[in-house]
Amino acid sequence: MSQTTYGWLVLAFPLAGVLLLCLGHRSLPGRTAGWIGSAAIFLAFLAALGALLTMQSHGADHRQQVSSLWEYAVTSGIDARMSILVDPLSVFMILVVTGVSTLIHVYSVSYLDKDRGFVRYFAYLNFFVLSMLLLVLAGNFLLLIVGWAFVGAASYLLISFWYRRKTATKAGIKAFVINVVGDVGLVLGTFFILGHTHTLEFLGSFHAAEAGAFSHASGDLVAGCILLLVGAFAKSAQIPLHTWLPDAMEGPTPVSALIHAATMVTAGVYLIARMHPLFERAPAAQDVGAVVGAATLLIAGTIGLVQTDIKRVIAYSTMSQIGYMVMGVSIGAYAAGLFHLMTHAFFKALLFMAAGSIIGAMAGEQSLKKMKGFRKAMPFTYGCFLIGGLALSGIPPFSGFFSKDEILLIAGERGGWRWILYGVGYLGAFLTALYTFRMIFIAFHGKPCAEAQELQAGHLHHAEHPFNPADGEIEDTDVGFPGPSHAIAERALPMRFAMSLLAIGAVGAGLIQIPKVDYVVDDFLKPSFATSALYEAHTRSGILIAGLIGGTLIGLAGIAIAWRIWGSGAQTATAFQERLRPLYTLFAAKWYFDEAIDLLVVRPAAAFGRFAKDTFERTVIDDTLVGGPSGLVRAGSALVRSIQSGLLRYYAAMIVLGVAAVGLYFLLQA
Repeated sequence: MSQTTYGWLVLAFPLAGVLLLCLGHRSLPGRTAGWIGSAAIFLAFLAALGALLTMQSHGADHRQQVSSLWEYAVTSGIDARMSILVDPLSVFMILVVTGVSTLIHVYSVSYLDKDRGFVRYFAYLNFFVLSMLLLVLAGNFLLLIVGWAFVGAASYLLISFWYRRKTATKAGIKAFVINVVGDVGLVLGTFFILGHTHTLEFLGSFHAAEAGAFSHASGDLVAGCILLLVGAFAKSAQIPLHTWLPDAMEGPTPVSALIHAATMVTAGVYLIARMHPLFERAPAAQDVGAVVGAATLLIAGTIGLVQTDIKRVIAYSTMSQIGYMVMGVSIGAYAAGLFHLMTHAFFKALLFMAAGSIIGAMAGEQSLKKMKGFRKAMPFTYGCFLIGGLALSGIPPFSGFFSKDEILLIAGERGGWRWILYGVGYLGAFLTALYTFRMIFIAFHGKPCAEAQELQAGHLHHAEHPFNPADGEIEDTDVGFPGPSHAIAERALPMRFAMSLLAIGAVGAGLIQIPKVDYVVDDFLKPSFATSALYEAHTRSGILIAGLIGGTLIGLAGIAIAWRIWGSGAQTATAFQERLRPLYTLFAAKWYFDEAIDLLVVRPAAAFGRFAKDTFERTVIDDTLVGGPSGLVRAGSALVRSIQSGLLRYYAAMIVLGVAAVGLYFLLQA
């Protein structure tokens, strides 16, 4: 089979999974729905492997292939087709998406085993993965926009999965609205590009740009690329469109793993990399992306330092790491940014799964303040969390060390003002190690909490679900109500299996690309970036050695300070917090982004809506535009009704008067 045929199969398997789960949701027994959903994504992964192997048999010049099933609308002004682009970049992405998503599905089989929305959950999960794969494989802007919108819709369904919780539904709506803002940016950016290239096809647009389509309209190209960045920032939770991501933790923990590791938030990184021929001709837009990415990685790192919800700490970590990726692909470090995307998928999914295991043992409680001493009670979970934390902190030989530092090395190689990005990146690396091991030392070390003691003694019963009917839940058999338990990895084989494979990836995935040794990812992706002037970076040995050694020391320093503050006793942490009270207040308030958006956007929009409803609509619309004409109609109809008296002599008189009036008219005309 051709590589494009494998591409269509990658889409077909999750689609079949969605249809099977939707049609058979009333009759699927036990865990059947979970295994169907998992099998659908695993088959998509095998199809992605088929595309990879087939592609490797082609020369570098023939690895970009487009396939179209049918034409939506092809006229002189538009060419809308159902087409996919299968090239090294899309194959790289579908391998990451389907591989990690398969493990998250398998983990979910045990984690949500008792949930009454079990079948619905896996239908949503398959739809989410299908949407992301459609986005990645899209061969034109039209299909990209469709996949982009589907991902937003799927995220809403999964974040508000436990829809009887008001906080969950509000979080889902918030994510949906902010992502719609990004959708608008993507659509408007597409119009700017279409107006000059006269095609929706990616390759056609890139060729047109290279041929000079924007030579006399560089401002339009910059505007179009910045609008594309709006879409990327919303989907990838970059400031100021990031506030939905922490609230998305209201969904089930495997959903958090899927959103943060393999799908949604990586879409913005992919978009910038895919559109590199356009961004390289709009350096101002590239600079915007790099600055926003650097600012996000720093701000998110500071917020993560003070969060008490274990899932929110990991969520802000995702924001920060995506900031590295956005910064990387915006300065032309495409392979490095995408390499970090791959390694991050392994260790971030692992961290969320390990956190889910702790939450299960804590009866759904997510506060770090109530967790303590799980190291001996949950040795497997502790080992996985430690591996994920070391990879996230960039400690060798774990995968994050190789991928994150490569982005910063290329930033240093670019020179100029990008040295600021270099410095910000290493400051962010220090914060990453600090908040990561703050989380580990609080949750796993110290005197065990009651749940850890019971688990260690083997007396912990199934944890009751974490939601209280007083919070808006109704304890009945409705599928919207969460089930009675969450599994923990220490006891569930599917969870241990998924976490074990992710731990292997978190340890060893970085070894496929070692600076000055091998460039597997660079060489594989090169055909997709063949026209790029920025793709290959020849890092000087001095920068390389200083960066690798410095990055390691910074990570170790962060771990050591975290132990000094949070590992050696609660009094030290309290004293540290009091000493930095102003900064702690700022970080705990999340830099007041929510308040600023509420003041500058939400309240003015609500006030305008009230004015439109209470003043404009009633006065102008109802009374003037609608009330005036309708009043004339009512007056005329009343007059006609009064004439219809039913008296024959009255009607005869009216006829005589009418004939006399007509006769008088013609006499006057003569």
